Amino acid sequence: MKLVLATHNAHKVVELREILGPLLDGIDLDGYDGPEPVEDGDSFEANALIKARAAFAHTGLPSIADDSGICVAALGGAPGILSARYAGTRIDEDNVAHLLRELAAAGANGPDARKAEFCCAAAFVADGFEHVELGVWKGTVLQAPVGTHGFGYDPIFQPEGFEVASAELAPDQKNAISHRHRAFTQLIPVVREHLARPTFGAD
Repeated sequence: MKLVLATHNAHKVVELREILGPLLDGIDLDGYDGPEPVEDGDSFEANALIKARAAFAHTGLPSIADDSGICVAALGGAPGILSARYAGTRIDEDNVAHLLRELAAAGANGPDARKAEFCCAAAFVADGFEHVELGVWKGTVLQAPVGTHGFGYDPIFQPEGFEVASAELAPDQKNAISHRHRAFTQLIPVVREHLARPTFGAD
């Protein structure tokens, strides 16, 4: 059984392979080198489905994709689905700096004012079947970036119950509790059940 991972993000490929590895016994996870679709959905779920649909249309194989971002309460949920391009450059460091400037401008200085959550929608698309799961990881936005692990907003996100940033967690520790882990561990049982049907069980 084969499953396409619909992303061109190298960091995400590494992280998802680590998360999904123990869950994919008997399923080959293929990379994706097809065209990137326009992510013009109005939610994480919609954009995840857009990417999974594009991969399925290009490869003809069942496909999974995710759309993730950080939602900050003091900014009305921004950057949300615009997280990867919040600063307009698609550079992680620029996005982080822009978010910190926006929080400063909003006067969000205390921990309660800097509450945030990482969100991940994980989508599965196969012939005549679609399914999406949402994973949420709550925390707060730090005053300045710290740590060297992870990517995106990890250096300024302090997960609930921790005294360190996500970027200070070891990769395996983060991958066991993150929003992406939560979304995909809910999705994969659905994927396995669907792929195990006779239509998908034979080559």
